[in-house]
Amino acid sequence: MFGGTSHPRSAVRTAGATWGELGAGVTPLEPPSEEGDVFHRASWDWEFEGAPSHYRGHARGLHRTNLVDRSVGATHTDLGLCRLEPGGEVPPHVHSFERCIYVLGGTPTLELDHRAVELEIGSYALFPVGLPHALRNDAADEARWLELSTPQPEPDGPAGADTLFLAATPPLPAQRPDVVDPTRRYLGRYLGTPPQHEALAVAGPVRGRATAGMDSALLAYSGISVKMMVDATLGADLLTMFTVDYEPGGAAQVHDHPFEEAYFFLEGEIEAEIEGAAQRFRAGEVLFCGVGVDHGFFNSGSGRVRWVETQAPQPPRRHSYRWPSHWQQLRGEIEAGRR
Repeated sequence: MFGGTSHPRSAVRTAGATWGELGAGVTPLEPPSEEGDVFHRASWDWEFEGAPSHYRGHARGLHRTNLVDRSVGATHTDLGLCRLEPGGEVPPHVHSFERCIYVLGGTPTLELDHRAVELEIGSYALFPVGLPHALRNDAADEARWLELSTPQPEPDGPAGADTLFLAATPPLPAQRPDVVDPTRRYLGRYLGTPPQHEALAVAGPVRGRATAGMDSALLAYSGISVKMMVDATLGADLLTMFTVDYEPGGAAQVHDHPFEEAYFFLEGEIEAEIEGAAQRFRAGEVLFCGVGVDHGFFNSGSGRVRWVETQAPQPPRRHSYRWPSHWQQLRGEIEAGRR
């Protein structure tokens, strides 16, 4: 079941569980305080039922639950989990918001950009504003995915509020997406980064080696590997989604942002500092940090840690990080008369 705690400004699975074993049933959340909730943590599983009201009468076999939305103080972030039963479908439709998904189980078929592709665990896709798309599950196993939307959809609003269903069309035959096809848009697949000594090793001939384009580039720093999946390079304008892998000893010092972030923990266990308080997060949990919330992560254990991270709105080109320690140092120099 889904449960969490939210904080104003002032049932977790084991780390070794697989993605298919993990997963968020729904229990009511307390409304935000008058001061506004900016930090929320919860556990998640796959025991939930029901779809948003404007999908009823259109979609078959779709179930969705919210993990982060306005009920926990988010302004831009709408993060949820979806299940699509075998034989289920979400017919062609468009959104007035931007959405992306990351597949956690099964092999859903996605119709997007005039093609039908069979996704698998680790696949991700972007649905730009107003771009028709459809989903179906032709497989014998349930399909499961994480999805991020911004601006936030209307909560259980009337049909047609921000999601419009189109005339039904014959289903297109599905194919596995070709990752090197230069005409492929809005799609990719990434399961996570291996240890950095493997990920950064250069193997194979200098000429003729398969290229790693900007859509698959890996940023490695301070024992942390970041793979951008959904961002401006893929065609997103309003949000980002990426994977984060921590080596033992990896650390991101305390900082904050001018945008909202959510963390969906997949593997391992990590220490954190949130608004000055020590925390510990494990696979099967989710964390939301609002604008200006101080947070840092420190892998003091012996195992690697992995999560999917989202940002909304999309970060600015400059000043997307603010490090309190830098400003504290400047304040000390001013008070000491050295500035």
